[in-house]
This record gives sequence, structure tokens and C-alpha cells, in this order.
Amino acid sequence: MFVALVLIFVAIGWALSAYFAMDPMVGMGVFFALAMLMNLVSFFFADRIVLAAYRARIVDEREAPRLFGIVREVAGKAGVPMPRVAVIPTETPNAFATGRNPEHAVVAATEGLLRTMGDDELEGVIAHEMAHVRNRDVLVMTVAATVAGAIAFMARWAIFSSLYGNRRSEGNGLVLIIAAITAPIAAMLVQLAISRSREYGADATGASITGKPQALADALQRLERENKRRPMGFGNPASSSLFIVNPFTRSAFVSMFSTHPPMDERIRRLRSM
Repeated sequence: MFVALVLIFVAIGWALSAYFAMDPMVGMGVFFALAMLMNLVSFFFADRIVLAAYRARIVDEREAPRLFGIVREVAGKAGVPMPRVAVIPTETPNAFATGRNPEHAVVAATEGLLRTMGDDELEGVIAHEMAHVRNRDVLVMTVAATVAGAIAFMARWAIFSSLYGNRRSEGNGLVLIIAAITAPIAAMLVQLAISRSREYGADATGASITGKPQALADALQRLERENKRRPMGFGNPASSSLFIVNPFTRSAFVSMFSTHPPMDERIRRLRSM
């Protein structure tokens, strides 16, 4: 799936090369190098990029004793090192984990999550995120989100170039527009496939860590309702897969292609455990 994301990025390079009458191998090579560079940057710095995008602040036990205590307890049950803990300044209840491995992980929770969840529900949410850490999902999903976001950005730039470029030609311009429209859709589908399987796994692992699948099911039900009622007002929808539920406004059509599995099915699986 990562190869597919890289190939999509390279395809945009090929289309831009054709439009600007350049050697296709040059454009493809440049975009392949860019994709590799982004993956390298994502590996080492994605956690900082994501935390900055959501204005998350690293806290210690004195600043967030309840959250810190639950994270420590769940980390012990999961058998992973104690991650750094961050708080996101928004009333939208949600959480995510990031970091390249369990030794460099960060678990972030919103202020709204801490205010609306009871201890069992909050423990279930944190266990879900800790499952992502233990399964090393955070690296996979963060890199996928970074590359998908870059593809969307380059596609928009390609469309702009085709409309306002000085060297526009009808045939190559059409190829560029087609590539710019289809590339983000293809990237979204690849990201969807990565994220959905990881979410089901994290639900199951998180429930086994705490031994309280019903508490996680209750938390998911409330999170789904509250995030629809009060979606997050900042951040990048390309990184929505990092959160336990999608924090952004979405239409019924977009929901069909959500990076998260259907909530009813997630809850059904937890209730049957």
C-alpha cells in the first residue's frame, strides 16, 4: 500500500512533465525523490508535525494528573513504555497517538474528552490509542496521512498550473487535470484501506488490555455523537485517520469513503466480546 502511494505521487510527476514538455523520467525521478524524502521526514518528525497541527501541548503529571495516571496504568497493562502525554485545546472530545515506535510515542487527548468521559470510558479510549502504539500503527498511519496530504496538495497545484500555466497545451493539460483529480481519490482509497483494518485491530486490542469492551463501546458511541454535533474547527482532514473517530464535518457521501470503519460495526464487535 505504501508502494501504491509512492506510485501515485510519481504519476503526478509524470503528468506535470508531460504538461511542461520535460523529460518524463526527470519529473518521475524528482517526485520519487520527494516521496522518499517525505517518508524519511515523516519517520523522524511526523509526531512533531501532527502535534503542532493540532496545537497539542506536552504535559506532565502535575498539569493533567487524571489523564497521566490513566495513561501510565494502561501502558503498564499493555506492556509498552510510558509515552509522552499531550492535551489538545478543543472542546471536541477525541484522542490520537503518534510517534515512530513505542519508545517515542505520544498519546494526545482533547480537553473535551477529559471533561465528558468517565474513568472507564477514558481508560477505554486511551487503551485504544495504546493498542496503536503497541501494534506500531501510529507510524504506518502517520506516514500514510502525510503522503496522502502531500498528494492532495500537489494535485491542487497541478490543477492550478494547468489553468494558469504559460505553456498550456490542450492535450497535455487534459492529462494533467485527469491525473490531478484521480490521484487524491486513489490516495484516499489506499489510506482508507490502511486505516480501517488498523482501527478494528486497535478496538479489539484496547478492549483486551482493559478487559472492559463495553466501556470502549460506550465511549465510541458518545464520541461519534459529540463529534458530529461539535466537529473540530482546525487541523487537516488528511490526518483524520489518526483520531479514534473522525473529528471533522462530513457529508453522507464522504462518510462512505471514511478512513474509519462504520461505527455501528465497531460497536457491534465490541459488544459481542
